[in-house]
Amino acid sequence: MSVSSIQSDMMLWDALRTRRRWHDPMRGLDAVAYRWQTRFKHARIGLRQLRADADAVVAMDERLSALTDEALDEEIASIRSVFARRNHTRDHTRTAMALIREAAFRETGEKPFAVQIMGALGLFHGQIIEMRTGEGKTLTASLAASILGWLRRPVHVITVNDYLAQRDADSRQPIYRRCGLNATAVINETPEPERMIAYQQPIVYTTQKELVADWLRDQLRLKRIADPVSTRWRLDTMASRKQRGISSPILVPGLHTAIVDEADAVLIDEAVTPLIIAQPRGEDAQAKIYERARDLAGQLELEKHFTVELVKRRAKLTTSGRDTLDSLITPEEHAIWQAKRRREELVEQALVAANCYHHRQHYQIVEDQIVIVDEYTGRFMPDRQWQHGLHQAVEAKHSLPVTADRDTLASMSFQRFFRQYSHLCGMTGTAADAQAELETTYGLPVRIIPTNRPIKRTQMPDLIYLTAQEKWRAIVADIARANMTSRPVLIGTRSIEASEMLSEMLTERGLEHQVLNAVHHKAEAQIIELAGQRGAIMVATNMAGRGTDIKLGDDVAEIGGLHVILTDRHTARRIDRQLFGRAGRQGDLGSTRTVLSLEDDLVIKYAPRLSESLRKAFAGRTTPLPLWTKVVHDLAQRRAQNKAFRSRVEVMRHDQELDRALPR
Repeated sequence: MSVSSIQSDMMLWDALRTRRRWHDPMRGLDAVAYRWQTRFKHARIGLRQLRADADAVVAMDERLSALTDEALDEEIASIRSVFARRNHTRDHTRTAMALIREAAFRETGEKPFAVQIMGALGLFHGQIIEMRTGEGKTLTASLAASILGWLRRPVHVITVNDYLAQRDADSRQPIYRRCGLNATAVINETPEPERMIAYQQPIVYTTQKELVADWLRDQLRLKRIADPVSTRWRLDTMASRKQRGISSPILVPGLHTAIVDEADAVLIDEAVTPLIIAQPRGEDAQAKIYERARDLAGQLELEKHFTVELVKRRAKLTTSGRDTLDSLITPEEHAIWQAKRRREELVEQALVAANCYHHRQHYQIVEDQIVIVDEYTGRFMPDRQWQHGLHQAVEAKHSLPVTADRDTLASMSFQRFFRQYSHLCGMTGTAADAQAELETTYGLPVRIIPTNRPIKRTQMPDLIYLTAQEKWRAIVADIARANMTSRPVLIGTRSIEASEMLSEMLTERGLEHQVLNAVHHKAEAQIIELAGQRGAIMVATNMAGRGTDIKLGDDVAEIGGLHVILTDRHTARRIDRQLFGRAGRQGDLGSTRTVLSLEDDLVIKYAPRLSESLRKAFAGRTTPLPLWTKVVHDLAQRRAQNKAFRSRVEVMRHDQELDRALPR
């Protein structure tokens, strides 16, 4: 059993010990049993069969490559009719994959490798496949989407952003057309009439947010959610559509087949927060109340008047704090301040905004508005708001206009949504680290596809420093050393603030570089492509440009390839692996290094006592600490993963209970 598998089991068990419902109605060890049941159920189609089938497909290459275009099209039409009748066998599947492979080569010049065929077959059989960065997941998905599209059920290819959805739909279209199919993309800018047409196509590329939002709107139109607000919204919408001459109220015709690209990001990272359809209430009449709560919170002292739990992002007034707050309230103030429990809630929320949510890390201010930053990707999320008054508290913290909260019309967790598909599969570069959760939540087996060429990436020893200042100095020195030989360097940071600080240090050192804060998908994809050129220095937040291949420039392989530096552990080990996977693609040379400190946010937040003890033990030291001290980062990362895991459990449990409670 692999180390990652053991760690996954430990994470699963740690979360289940909280006695919270996981895979309804199972609890505790039942969920672990379900995971092994999933493995047993899908054991027949393992790597050995995938490899045998892929070899059989490759063996047909000589015969198919000799066919004329007309003969190839005839064979494609013949095998397509077999799948349309759904009476295909294993031999039919092999033949179909070989024909699609040949079609892909003739249309795009790309001939899938055996490992890509293995991945496509895994998707066809309803599995999550792990393929390393640079192994060609886009082409792999198009092979599987073609054969699944022949079953005459709509195929939804889910990816992480609009740019990738449009790019992949356009670039794969020649393959689909040769196979008698058609593909389109549904992105944020797609108007509703075009969406309705797009969803009728055999293959649709889109993001999970667009798809789930459209599906939820359909449910509101179908009266699936029967509260008064949503009913009024549904009637208004139906009337508006009728005036525009649109007869059918449904956008998404059904949830049949889904291929999820970057499956760990979509099925796990995004699943921490459910998708909500909401409408604004108008201007917030309580703006003055949030501002007053901010002023009151500013008069309280940490530890004396309140305590903060950074992990849970919670603030709690002490007895002294409550007494002080009582003394600050006058009889002339708004009636809401006369209610003891309510005023304490408001002030505690203001304290959370002040102490647990930080500018340029958790959010940015854009045109006098608070824009949330995705902690996993570093991307802006302009369509998101924190709930329960937190968003308003953060706005008041910066003296910005306080926006009104929104009325929730419909809500659904991503876990529950994707489990409704009759055929769900996905691919990512880091499935092994999420194996337990993927198997338990979605009932999907994980298959780790070997690389086409041996990995030559060098993992350099970690460097751990006492202070953050020493860490950043070491990072700049490491960048400078690589730059002296013209090696390209990619530096991954956890926050916008860290990337900007490092940029200032590089500028002072006279090192030309680019900073990528994961704001504009198209621009970041174009920039990240240049990260493999000679002398390039790229500072990027988390997974900026995820889904875009970094190819080495001329002669870069000869000087060592791309050097990747991780400046802080992320809250999920998978994200660290994603960053490291940027180096050494397709057998290229490359190297990676992690540089940490005992003052990193992760250890301060999730292992405060141990990190403090180590800081005292090594006080005054400026050279790297012993390698064993990284145990504090291991512990902090494991705790962060467990916390996120439990949060997803809670989201799904709440979603299920709400669904049972609401009338249909």
